Amino acid sequence: MNDVDHADPRELQSLQLYLNEYRQQAEIFTQQLSLLEEGRMEAHAAIEALQEAKESPEGTVLLQIGGGASVRARILDPDHVLMNIGSDVIVEKSNAGAVDYLKDRITEMEASARKVAETLDRIRGQMNEIGRRIEMLYQQVQIPAGPRMPPVPAKHTEEE
Repeated sequence: MNDVDHADPRELQSLQLYLNEYRQQAEIFTQQLSLLEEGRMEAHAAIEALQEAKESPEGTVLLQIGGGASVRARILDPDHVLMNIGSDVIVEKSNAGAVDYLKDRITEMEASARKVAETLDRIRGQMNEIGRRIEMLYQQVQIPAGPRMPPVPAKHTEEE
C-alpha cells in the first residue's frame, strides 16, 4: 500500500493549517493594496488641488474638511506648501516641488502595489495547490480501494 492509497489525517490537518495561514496572509496583503490605492488617490487629489490653487486667479479653491463637506477657501500663498514627509516631519516646498514630491510618491506606491499584487498572486497560487491536494486526499478517503457494486435486490415473483 502506498501513500496515495491512504490519506493521512495529520497531512490533512497540516494542509488545512497552511491554507488558513495563507488566507490570513492574503487578507493582510489585500489590506495593504487597499491602503496603497487610497494613498495614491489622495496624492492625485492633492496634486490637483495644488495645481488649481496655483492657477486660480483669486487663489480660491474647494477645501475638503471631512465628512463629505467642503468650503471655498482662499490660499494666501499657493507657492509655499507644507509637506509631511513622514514621521511627522514637516518641510516647506514650492508648489512645483510639492507636486513633484507627490508624483514621486505615487510612483513609489504603484511599484509597491505591483510587488504586493505579485506576492498576493503567489499566495493565491499556493492556496490553490493546497486546496487541490486537500480535495485529492478527501477523494481518496471517500473512494474505497477497488470497485464495489451495490447489491442488486432479487426480483420477487408472485409464485413465491
